[in-house]
Amino acid sequence: MEIDYSSAMSLPDDPGVPDPAAPFEIFLVATPGLEAALRAEAAALGFAEPKQVEGGVTITGGWPDVWRANLELRGATRVLARFATFRAMHLAQLDKRSRKLPWAALLRPDVAVAVEATCRKSKIYHAGAAAQRVATAIREALGVPVRDKAALTVMVRIEDDLVTISVDTSGEPLYKRGHKEAVNRAPMRETMAALFLGQCGYSGAEPVLDPMCGSGTFVIEAAEIAAGLQPGRSRDFAFEQLATFDRAGWEALRSTARREPTVRFYGSDRDAGAVAMSRANAERAGVAGFTEFRQLPVGELERPPGPPGLVIVNPPFGARIGESSSLGPLYRSLGSVLRERFSGWRVGLITTEVGLARATALPFLPNGAPVLHGGLRVTLYRTGVLQ
Repeated sequence: MEIDYSSAMSLPDDPGVPDPAAPFEIFLVATPGLEAALRAEAAALGFAEPKQVEGGVTITGGWPDVWRANLELRGATRVLARFATFRAMHLAQLDKRSRKLPWAALLRPDVAVAVEATCRKSKIYHAGAAAQRVATAIREALGVPVRDKAALTVMVRIEDDLVTISVDTSGEPLYKRGHKEAVNRAPMRETMAALFLGQCGYSGAEPVLDPMCGSGTFVIEAAEIAAGLQPGRSRDFAFEQLATFDRAGWEALRSTARREPTVRFYGSDRDAGAVAMSRANAERAGVAGFTEFRQLPVGELERPPGPPGLVIVNPPFGARIGESSSLGPLYRSLGSVLRERFSGWRVGLITTEVGLARATALPFLPNGAPVLHGGLRVTLYRTGVLQ
């Protein structure tokens, strides 16, 4: 089936006059604090006009770019296709303009949708009422079932009286790659791990070691990057339920190609259950052949054979007052081992408190912005090459 991928999704104040030749804006949702890292990834992958904005990155493109963003971006949480933009000062105006939108170009009459709305600094302040007006416009235009939860979600954002209507093309968050079934407490999300690896200068050409590997996220993500595996290769996406979806075009983007890494990837943990989880997750991800996981306390950590690379670690950190002081010995031990045995390697350490980072006595470079993780703000501390 032939699909016109250039059909417009960005409309002027009168949404009844679309520009059929224009590409549209695509919003890549980022973990707060990692917007700049996501912009760098989008630029490296060749997406057009990546711009860092609050909460994420905007790019410009058509539907194949939406598909590719979901498939290939490691750091995005979601991909939103911005369907329409117009001004509305009251609910009647929102209702009228929503009814003029070309919903049939986007949605299928046989696929249920949910509608969510947020309002900020606008004359329309009731999010529930705004969502209801748009839902009614969709239902009456196409007969589409509108439910509280559905495979597709239409998102209405009203800010300073500007209405932006988007469709969530991802569905499940993109950190759900489909491989990590076994997780431990407070696991690092794959999207965050990928961007932290990028901020440490990792490109796939060097070994990576995580001495507190938990469920293996850093090790598996690094191994996938080295093998050239697409992060979204094993899962489904919401855009497959849209009227714009072209199965042949989508299959042409997906790839089963892989390259054999020239280095290996190492994880260790003192907990036998974590090691077992990591091995199972690596097997599901298809990287078990070049990853190694061992049960090992930090004090027994040894430098692996081969070239130097990157040690990246997310040690325990205290979530409650007073807890962090008890973690000092662990951080001191970790720092001592890395300084004494890992000359030539670089280190990336994620933690909540500068005091814990300093306890390692590692020569950290100036750190970047804090990042939200599990309701806490964490910071990536990086070193140069250890002497």
